Amino acid sequence: MRSLTHAEYLAMRRFPALDGMRAIAAVMVVFFHFAGPRWAWLNGFLGVHMFFVLSGFLITTLALREENRTGRVSLREFYVRRVFRILPVYYVVLAMIVALAWLRGEWVSSGLPGLLDNYLTFTNEWGPNNSLFGQSWTLGVEQKFYLAWPLLVFTVGAFTFARHALTTVGLLVLAVVGASVLSPQASAAAYFMILVGCLLAFVLHNPRGFAVMRPLTHPVVAIPVAVALIALQSYMIEATAFIGYDMPAPALYAVLVALLVVSTLGRGPVQWILSRPSMVFIGERSYSLYLVQGLAGVVVVSTFPVLQVHRTATGIVVTIVGLCIADLLYRWVEVPMIDRGRQLIGALRRRSRSEVVPSERTREPASADALV
Repeated sequence: MRSLTHAEYLAMRRFPALDGMRAIAAVMVVFFHFAGPRWAWLNGFLGVHMFFVLSGFLITTLALREENRTGRVSLREFYVRRVFRILPVYYVVLAMIVALAWLRGEWVSSGLPGLLDNYLTFTNEWGPNNSLFGQSWTLGVEQKFYLAWPLLVFTVGAFTFARHALTTVGLLVLAVVGASVLSPQASAAAYFMILVGCLLAFVLHNPRGFAVMRPLTHPVVAIPVAVALIALQSYMIEATAFIGYDMPAPALYAVLVALLVVSTLGRGPVQWILSRPSMVFIGERSYSLYLVQGLAGVVVVSTFPVLQVHRTATGIVVTIVGLCIADLLYRWVEVPMIDRGRQLIGALRRRSRSEVVPSERTREPASADALV
């Protein structure tokens, strides 16, 4: 085991440990909602914070690498990928929840009539909470990030992230402040978590930044980082009370998640655990699992009335049922729609080439072959 080089990091096409982190984050959230007070020590709500850090890191890393390959980042392709990745399964689950509430005669009592506009427009965090789909407030936060982030970085601050990091950081801070103001009912911590992931991607992509972080890529480092993360996870409420402020402890948690990402880039015991097939299976379905947990909870309680009281057994059964539903959604909705997005991007690229190449051949025949 040894530390990674920058070239090895840039050559990585997959970060195996991240599937395990997504799996843990999703299950933590389900247990937070359904496993009862015995699992309160887990502070499962922090699974959402972990999701945010990972999302900011992955999206930014993909953008930086696209710029390296092509010299630019296609906003059109960025939005196409996000639309086909996020929207189809989201709206399918929303339709399932609406149908369930209607069939059970709970359409009005569920509160859905007053929330449907928020759910349809991804302004979820602006509306009151709802037990069936209340967790979707995080999608409202992320959609605003996906909408604003590329516009700020690739238009207002076009290509500055590779050469003028301070400008980019400033733009992202403005994005966080603006989003927090526009979403008063959503925690500003959510945007901070995404920002931590974005900044981690910037640092690792830059050779000098990576040189500073390189010692942390040694696999052995992941062990104390994981221990520290678990300790803070377990005592987050106490840590927040001790500090006396709401943000410092969650901010430290976000930093520890970022350090765990760095320390599991190379092979090691923690990376091995996080990249086991069972972890990958859950991690790949974590988005759908996160969306259907309320639906799964209704199915479980209706089928097994004894589980109406939230306890460990309820959390386990809801997780299993949620995973079964999530697996179907992953196979029948998520993967096919992601493939459709890729096909659309391919078609758009072919059409762009067919429009550009003939005109270039006419104007500059000497350089035509380089454009084909």
